[in-house]
Order: sequence, then C-alpha cells, then structure tokens
Amino acid sequence: MNIYTCILIMFCAGVGASSALAADSDSGKMVFFEKSIRPLLIEHCYKCHSESKGEDKGGLTLDTQSGWMDGGDSGPALVPGKISESLLIEAVEQRDPDFAMPPKYKLSGPEIARLKEWVAMGAPDPRNGKPGKLEPSSIDIAAGRDFWSFRPVKSPLVPVVKSADWPGDPIDHFILAKQTGKGLVPVADADRATLIRRATYDLVGLPPTPEEIRAFINDPAGDREALARVVDRLLASGHFGERWGRHWLDIVRYGESMGRTRNYPFPFAWKYRDYVIASFNKDKPYDRFVTEQLAGDLLPAKDNRQSDEHHIATGFLALGSMDLNERDREKFKLDVIDDQIDVTGRAFMALTTGCARCHDHKFDPIPTADYYAMAGIFGSTNTLSGYGNRQGGGNKLNSSTLISLSDKGTLPAVVKPPQPGGKEMKLQQQLAKLKKEENSLMEELKRFNKSGKGKQEKISARAAPEFNPRRTQQRIKQLKGQIKRLNGQLSKLANARKGGGATSGNLAMGVSDAQKIANCRVRIRGDVDNRGAEVARGVPRVLTNGQQPQLSPDSSGRLELARWMSDPSHPLTARVMVNRVWHHLFGSGIVRTVDNFGQSGERPSHPQLLDHLAIRFTSEMDWSVKKLIRAVMLSHSYRLASKYSESNYAVDPDNTLFWRANVRRLEAEALRDAMMSVAGTLKLEPAQGSLVQKLKGGEIGKSGGGPSVNSFAHRSVYLPIVRNYLPEFLQVFDFAEPASVIGRRDITTVPTQALYLLNDNFVIEQSRLAAVRLLKDDRLDNPEERIAGAYLLAFGRTPSGGELAQARRYLGNAADDGQLPEEALGGLIQALFASAEFRYAL
Repeated sequence: MNIYTCILIMFCAGVGASSALAADSDSGKMVFFEKSIRPLLIEHCYKCHSESKGEDKGGLTLDTQSGWMDGGDSGPALVPGKISESLLIEAVEQRDPDFAMPPKYKLSGPEIARLKEWVAMGAPDPRNGKPGKLEPSSIDIAAGRDFWSFRPVKSPLVPVVKSADWPGDPIDHFILAKQTGKGLVPVADADRATLIRRATYDLVGLPPTPEEIRAFINDPAGDREALARVVDRLLASGHFGERWGRHWLDIVRYGESMGRTRNYPFPFAWKYRDYVIASFNKDKPYDRFVTEQLAGDLLPAKDNRQSDEHHIATGFLALGSMDLNERDREKFKLDVIDDQIDVTGRAFMALTTGCARCHDHKFDPIPTADYYAMAGIFGSTNTLSGYGNRQGGGNKLNSSTLISLSDKGTLPAVVKPPQPGGKEMKLQQQLAKLKKEENSLMEELKRFNKSGKGKQEKISARAAPEFNPRRTQQRIKQLKGQIKRLNGQLSKLANARKGGGATSGNLAMGVSDAQKIANCRVRIRGDVDNRGAEVARGVPRVLTNGQQPQLSPDSSGRLELARWMSDPSHPLTARVMVNRVWHHLFGSGIVRTVDNFGQSGERPSHPQLLDHLAIRFTSEMDWSVKKLIRAVMLSHSYRLASKYSESNYAVDPDNTLFWRANVRRLEAEALRDAMMSVAGTLKLEPAQGSLVQKLKGGEIGKSGGGPSVNSFAHRSVYLPIVRNYLPEFLQVFDFAEPASVIGRRDITTVPTQALYLLNDNFVIEQSRLAAVRLLKDDRLDNPEERIAGAYLLAFGRTPSGGELAQARRYLGNAADDGQLPEEALGGLIQALFASAEFRYAL
C-alpha cells in the first residue's frame, strides 16, 4: 500500500460517523435577501425599474417579486437556480454593451457575486403585492411577547428521575427526564483517553500531551472528580482564552481588512482580538463584557490601562465590512448603522433585527420603527475605523478617525489632526482664487446665454467684443484642470498631515459619542431619500415590559442600551450565551439555530434546561463563563461516549435529546495547531500584534495580497484574517466568513480537503518534522515504539494490534523501496493527519 492510497483511506474512514449541518433554511435565505439583495436593488435598480416610482423602463420593475418574474420586453429577468439563463445576470455582467445595466457604470465584483448567489439559491424573495408608502405597522407587540424566547426567564423545578445515581448535576435531571419520556437510554461513558482528548480540545483547542493522558487515565479518583481536575487546569490555562476568544470572534464578524469594493487593511484590529482573549482568560463577567463592547468609552476608568481596555472593546462596533466606494455620505452612514444593529442584535440576542430596515420584520414582532429607534442610538455615535466613504476620504487610513490610546498619563481621545502647514495653506489660497474666478466666469456665461446674444452671428476672431463666450469656455476648462490638480495635491498633504497610511502608533478602532445627538427618521422601503416620521431612540418594544430605558439627551444612548441588554431580567442575553456554550461543548445547541432565537429559528429541545442554566448563569455564577463551562462539562451528559445505539437512533436519529456524544469535526485552527503540536513546531506564546501591520499601505489586492503565513508558527487565532485573502488552510476547512455573524460554522467533507492533506507543503513538512521528533527521542528504541508514539501524539491513544502490524508493514515496504526512516515515518504520520480520527473529536 503506497502513501497516497493510505492517506485517502484514512481520510474517508469514519466520515459516516458524523453528519454535516443541514442546508440553510428558507428563513436564512430570506435574511440573505434582506441583507444583501434588497439594498442592492434599491441603490442600483429602482431609479429606472420601480413600480412605486412609476419607472418601468423596458417594461421591467424590480421592486416586487412579480416584477422580475413577469419580466419586461425581453422576458423574465430571472430563472431561479439558473445563473446562465437569467437576463439580469447577463445585464449586470455587461458582456454585451447594448444590454448593459446599470447603463452608466458597472456593479462591483462582490455585488455581482451576491446577485449570482441569490439566483443560484433559487432567488428567494419575500416581497409580494404592490409596493408603496410605508403602511402603519400591523404587528401586535403585546401578543408577540408570548413567544417562548421573548418571555421572561423563569426558574423551573428540577425534574425527579428514577436513576438517582446517574445525574452528576441538575443539568442531568433535565436531560435524563426527556430521554426517559421518549424511551431512550443514554449510552455508556466514554473511556478516559477519549474523554481527556475531547475536554482538552473543547477548552484549549490543542491535543493533550502523552503525560497529561497518562495522568488522567491513572488517576484513582472517580471519573467526575478526575475530570474536574483536568477541567480546572485547562480553565486556568492562557490557551483557554485563545480557544474561546476565537469562538467569539466568529460571532462578531472579526476581520483585519475592510473587504468589499476597496479592501483596505485594519492594522489595529488585533487589539480588539487581544482584548477578547484576555477577557475570557480573566473570566470577565459576561454582563460586563457586553457593556464594554457596546459602551466602553462611556464607562469610568480607574487608570489609563483600564481606559484603554474600555475603548478597545468598542472595536466590536467598528469592525464591519463597508463599501468605501459608496459616494452618498448618508447612505454610507446608514449602512454602518445597519451593520451595528445587525451584529448587536444577533451576537447578544440572536435576533435578526437588521431585517426590519426596509419593512416590518417578516417573522418577528419588530416593526420598522423599532429598527430606526435603535438607528438613532448608533446614528448618534462616531464610528472610528480609520476610513470614511469615498467622498469622505476613504481611500487612505486616517489616524484622525481612530482612537488614540493613553500615552504618558493622558487618557484616550479621538485624535485631533494638526493644522495645515504653510505649503498646504498657500495651495488652499490658490484653490480659492481659482474657484472664485471659475464661478465668476460661469455666471457671466450664464447671463450671456440668457440674453440671447449667443444666438447671434458668430463673433469674428479678430473682433474684440466686451465678452467672448468662446474664450470664456476655454478659460473655464483650463481652470477646471488646475482646480483638479490642486485638489489632488491638497488631498495628499491633508492625508499625510492626518496620519494617512500610518500602520503604527498607539491607536485603536472603536467608537465615541457624536457631537450631535439626534433621533433618526424612518427611511421608507430602506430608500435613503424617502424619509418618514422621526422615531425616538430606544430598543425593540417586544423585549420590554412596555417601558423604554431612559436615554440621556446628552449622549448616544449606547450605555443605557448596554445596561438594558445586560440586565438579568432581559429575556434573551443569558439564554443566548448559555446556548452558545452548550453548542461548543455538545456540537449542537439546545436551540440549534444559535444565531436565531426568533420565529424562523428552531425551538429549544430542552426549554426548561435552557432557563435553568440562564438563571444559574446570572445568579449563583454571577455571569461567569468559566463557571458555566465547568458546570456543563462536569455533568454526566458530557461524559457519554459517541457509541451508536440502534434503538435510540430509531427514536431520535438527530440526537436532539443528547443520548450520546456528537462526533465533532475539529475547526481549521484546531487542526493546524494540532499538526504543529504533534510536530513540536508550535510556538505557544501569544503573537505580538498582527502580520497585517506589515502590509504595504493601500488597497489589498492592488498593492499586493494578504500577508504570507508560511513561516508563522504561533497559534492559528493569531493568523491574519484579511477579508477575501484568508490563509488557505482556513478556507479549505470551513473557516467562518469574517464579514458575517457566524455562531455555528459550516461543516463539509469535500475532496478538496483530502487533496490538501495529501499534497500541501505545510502538511508534508509538519509530518516530516513530527517524524524527526520521534526519531530523535532517545526513549523510543525501535519502530514499534515510534509508531506507538505517533498514535499517542495524534490520536491520544496507542495503536491496536492490527494497526501496529499494518504500520510496521508499511515502514518495512518503504525501507525496501529505499526511503529514509525520516521519509517513511513522515508518510505514516501524514496518513494519521489525514484520518477521520485525527480530524474529529469523538
């Protein structure tokens, strides 16, 4: 058997033991339409193809579903599921100049890609009926509060179970009671080797060392007590924050570049990453964690260090992926606000609040007015990402739109740019003079044309009239060129003065309160120019008891929003976080749609357990994430094996009642870190800063791609997350899309992954270095011991007799073929890396 056959067999073996996540639900597709398609159509298409505006060029309207289905003079605009047959895609790609839309410009590549993705998924479109003015909301807020997730959290009675010796925590009473009710019997416990591997990956994202495995297996204490020692040790490790911080970075759409149309770098985003890691390591109370991210800049600080920490936390609101090519400043601002409403709603409350931007929410009791009530809060906030839109100087990193952190005892503040220098002032004076002359000539030309003299016979070139329109037009053209050149020079000088292009300095992304605190007016159908009534700043009414938080007229309202959201009485905040923790420890949440607790999400499998944990989380645990994790991991339910049971499977094939452990594929970061850990090449100390800081200034993709990670030896959480330029390993193994809120990653098993593990230089090199490590280990005297060492490092167990014999046979054949011991053993380890057992936690 050669190495290639061996690797492919190992990759495929055991894949059937796990199942991929179900395809996106219809509600998820509708969310995609609302977030990615409707705003695009409004911005680029409605001007010429909107029934509500009386514009139907070519007989086509695009502001209703029936509009594109009926189509125009050329037929239906779309064929759902068929990109190549859809006229709309052909038009926006502009392959035929006579059939190009929009007629005066071309959509960006990402915009065209979103339209193609929409058509490919079947062109879901919730719009029906006729468009028109915003109608009064028909949502019954009071009735909406009866939905399970909007009701107050209440402490349920712990169920009584017959097997009194089985539960290790009240959690187990709820789990066992449900199983018993369905005639299910939980499978036996996992063996200790499996359990410590599962727990170590869950808490720190690394494989356990052979010494840790032996210590746990040989611990004479009972399983729960022995596991408690392991859990406490891992919770105290600095690697805990790296593992669980990465989970949070998925949720908050963390990225280190703008993405979209102009992909400029975020050289200071890493400070927010490090803040998150440190917060999990310090076990910062979750309510405080929420408050700092929404309003850290408004909190008091005991010293400069804490003040810096608070300001960096607000980077949560500044990390969004925006379209810097957007010329309309108000549209750009509203898009930033929409991103902030979306990430706030989904990260902390698992609500798709952003879907109410253009109309009342299609599924949940969130009227458009409530969306714009929140928009007033974020609209009264300055977003300091380092960039503005194209008209606002968005082409260069600008330190004046970042936060200056403390330096020599001064508190953080928004940087005030220095005043223009002598050269800049001189050019400004020249520019003003030229503009004055241009305006004067334009006015003279206008008066001349109105007088009717322009229609008289042509003026002789030799004549010297008082006013010569031809020469005036030539002079105006000349002035425009001079003004354009001066504007370019001034832009460069102003950008340099404001720190344009700077990637160093004690700066951070974040937010601050705006000078002008104001409510926001509704934008009917999401159209920035179609203004409706002004809405007082506030929060979604369905989540209140009828009383809005009292917002100060002198501040944005973010602090009041944060305190309202982190109050123990809030119906969603604790439930959502408890569910996220459960999802990461069991492979599926009590509510499987971890980012959607609304009507279109799934219902909880154990609603009473969810409330029980939420109450404990906010009361006896005092919002401690580590205490919550510890309690869940020390439950008997967590210790179950992943063994198959035919009778249980017949009743509960999806394991929604947790009668066994779910087999879980390791995330891309854990796979990379594990390979390097086996090879002994992983640097366990935290990386300083980010490789993004080393990128040349300018747009990524035009001034070069993402930073090289070939020699990067730190943990994967510190890899540069450049939007559209992710490291290949992360892309292949389903890394979270860094422009979206992702609480549950996709899990795929595709040929690309097998080919990567077979051919990639990184995998081959780590396999070779792992072989070198084993060959240099003086404790290993023969091939059998090295094979056992490889299995222990990779799988956390020793090989079976059959596996040992097969590996010996492979090494013997390799030696007969003339391979060096390092090459042969490296090939065996590469096969182990490619195996299902290495890629999955059992």
